[in-house]
Amino acid sequence: MSRVAAIDCGTNSIRLLVADIEGENFRDIYRTMEIVRLGEGVDRERKFSPAAIERTLRAVSKFSAEIRRRGVTAIRFCATSATRDASNRDEFINGVFEILGVRPEVISGDEEARLTFKGAIHQLHQTDAPFLVVDIGGGSTEFVIGVSDIEAAKSVNIGCVRMSERHFKNGPPGSEAIAASIRDIDAAIEDAAAQVPIASAATVIAVAGTATTVAAASLDLASYDRYAIHLSRISSSKVSEITERFLVMKRDEIASLGYMHPGRVDVIAAGSLILDRILKRSGATEFVASESDILDGMVWSIASGAKS
Repeated sequence: MSRVAAIDCGTNSIRLLVADIEGENFRDIYRTMEIVRLGEGVDRERKFSPAAIERTLRAVSKFSAEIRRRGVTAIRFCATSATRDASNRDEFINGVFEILGVRPEVISGDEEARLTFKGAIHQLHQTDAPFLVVDIGGGSTEFVIGVSDIEAAKSVNIGCVRMSERHFKNGPPGSEAIAASIRDIDAAIEDAAAQVPIASAATVIAVAGTATTVAAASLDLASYDRYAIHLSRISSSKVSEITERFLVMKRDEIASLGYMHPGRVDVIAAGSLILDRILKRSGATEFVASESDILDGMVWSIASGAKS
């Protein structure tokens, strides 16, 4: 048995999973997440701000302490959308290396999709295939379809932070801002659909914080409960209802919701709109909310002895 750590650093959040691997199986030991907004301003400036790098490296330092304390023997650190786009990414990568002794892999959108697919489907039955796994991140959204293996994948530059910064800057968005956002989102979905047959999926699985927060809202949870959320089935009509609600709510109203992570308050309206438009385009009547995602896929890749 070996103890490993996977770190996923996206546009909005950075997350850590420590797991014990035995054979081809693994068991969760510890999961944590911090909202760091590493990608704040990257869509506009094409580089990380000093404040964003500082916030993220503070989180990496906390993760490093947990990794040492728990006796981890192998680490895989993947950085995604914002790091791909930032011209000064080496400043961040070098900072991580100094703290953790591991150089982050700046993975492609397609690699991100493959890892997410592997993590998302392993608890589902093959009778529910083909699966469309959708990962709505801060800067990008990954679409991947397949049965037990990937058949097609595409990453597009729409995400909850990117769309919020472009269109939803000052409180509840007006009709023009919503319409502009929908145009951007729909264009990106069509770009993905040209490569990934999203309407052919039998089951849509949505992972990451936007989808799980929408699930928490749909389930009317008093507080965030990953066990209640995981593998819950949320109707597309309910997603539309929740999206319409978030789009008109004021910031303090969203912040007061018991299941809402403070770091998602400013971006959940845009994120839920992305999910709603994807479900409309796919024709799906529901989605499965999954707490298993790229982190789980990264651990599976360590367990298999290959970075798949």
